[in-house]
Amino acid sequence: MRTGIRQLVGVGVALLATGASANTALSLRPLPRPPITASSDPTERAVIVSIRPAMRQGTAPLVTRAEATPVSTSGFSTWMTEFSRRARAAGIRQATLDRAFAGISLNQRVIERDQNQAEFSRTLWDYLDSAASDTRVANGRAALREHRATLARIERRYGVEAEIVTAIWGLESAYGTFRGEVPIIEAMATLAYEGRRQEFFEAQLIAALRIVQAGDTDPAHLRGSWAGAMGHTQFMPTSFLAHAVDFTGDGRRDIWGDDPTDALASTARYLSENGWTHGQPWALEVTLPSGFDFSQSGETVRHAAAHWNAMGVRLADGGRIPDHGPSSILLPAGHRGVALVIYENFHVIETYNPADAYVIGVGHLADRIAGAAEFRGGWPREDRALSNDERFELQRRLTAAGFSTRRVDGIIGPLTIQAVREYQSSEGLVPDGYASETLLRRLRRG
Repeated sequence: MRTGIRQLVGVGVALLATGASANTALSLRPLPRPPITASSDPTERAVIVSIRPAMRQGTAPLVTRAEATPVSTSGFSTWMTEFSRRARAAGIRQATLDRAFAGISLNQRVIERDQNQAEFSRTLWDYLDSAASDTRVANGRAALREHRATLARIERRYGVEAEIVTAIWGLESAYGTFRGEVPIIEAMATLAYEGRRQEFFEAQLIAALRIVQAGDTDPAHLRGSWAGAMGHTQFMPTSFLAHAVDFTGDGRRDIWGDDPTDALASTARYLSENGWTHGQPWALEVTLPSGFDFSQSGETVRHAAAHWNAMGVRLADGGRIPDHGPSSILLPAGHRGVALVIYENFHVIETYNPADAYVIGVGHLADRIAGAAEFRGGWPREDRALSNDERFELQRRLTAAGFSTRRVDGIIGPLTIQAVREYQSSEGLVPDGYASETLLRRLRRG
């Protein structure tokens, strides 16, 4: 089950600044960490700003600063009264509403953040330099050592490897150091009132009220990012209701406190319920034979290991491709970059966040935490990421040249990749589907 916005990482990772910087167990203590400031090196910052869980469920297009419009506070109390009526009809008790809405007001800072989401792009290799930096890997190994017993219990319960859960923890909140401090109920009410995505944020607000009503936490501790992502592993309220667990057995599903147990277990349950297969890699690095048929690459082409082995595809260390079920060849930076054979677990991570960069970041960080080396292949580091406007332009120019992308949406997905391949073939280029700045310049000249 894959939902939300897709972004081919070879073109650049479209990142949205929507966050702050989705039984018994052993008690866990928070990891001691040095202070992290705004001037810290990027590899030490707590959160790689990436598409938040809200984006996995659909959002409105970005609004530039020039297009942002002020939101009047005059109707907020009227809206709150009307919403309260809908909430009571949905089963929220008046006592819960009184507790949750005490003292809240329209949060203009949240509106500003929502209306001025800064769209920028990073290449995959730049993203990975931070996502799987030596600092983040070292902190991940320390977190795994400190919490090994509990993570092992979680792995036995849900069948999700401890390294994968730890890697998600590392990318979402830098192992709990940056969990977000925005009051969730006030933020969700504000964004629902703002109205651009009223249905979505009302659903999140109802879910947040259900969390309070169930006693998992109180309104004062229900905190996270301005867009609603919460806790150690950044669950949206609706995802919390669907997947969160009380692994400590204290009667509360607490993903916000210093003890990360419930958050880690909830993340494992999320992946398990979305189809995780224990023992199956998310991906393996491979090398491609001379004369490889690039029409065989891409997530839509799936074959058994025997097919790839017969074609001469080999693991980076020279070994044969192991049989872990149907797999695809992914070239996130074209034929000059790292090549991967990806398995179904790759797509399971996509359900947590659909950006390929995020999936590769989680998987590679997990491998590094487990002791693996960095990718052996190189990256076309001289390339830069395409901007949002350039991705739209690329699609328009491909379609005008007779290689239809079917739609012009700025998302470099399978249809655009196929159009790029067809154009590359017509021009005598390597048809790897890589949408680069060089390709766009060639289209402009044509």
